[in-house]
Amino acid sequence: MEQTAPSVISQVAALRTMPIKELWLMWDKFYAKRPTTTTRDYLSSRLAYKIQEQAFGGMTPDIKRRLMRLGESQSKLGNRIYPLHEVLPGTVFVRDFGPNSYRVTVTPEGRFELDGKEFKSLSAAARHITGTQWSGPKFFGLVKD
Repeated sequence: MEQTAPSVISQVAALRTMPIKELWLMWDKFYAKRPTTTTRDYLSSRLAYKIQEQAFGGMTPDIKRRLMRLGESQSKLGNRIYPLHEVLPGTVFVRDFGPNSYRVTVTPEGRFELDGKEFKSLSAAARHITGTQWSGPKFFGLVKD
């Protein structure tokens, strides 16, 4: 592992200064489909994960299931709407809709970023995804039916 680690570190570090064209070439090696709109940070973070996953291995399905169960058991959401003003920057809401998976990240300004676009509310992000009016907290599973 000692021989691989410096190589992985240098590959990940190189992403910060790599021309965007090279990032896209690398993206195409790891992913079958390109995202519609994105930023350098988006590309770099996902490529960094893939580089590390390739070198050190990814999570096993069992570990993923255990983490999901642990998260569900520790959830304090209950049946109420989670107060969005208490959500920390960097929180990521994930929702599969149709054939796609969507990741909405809370920005330091308290807005919601989806594919390089910012929205004032989680509901606005949900509306962008679905094309129809939705409660953002309900769409992202923060409210139980």
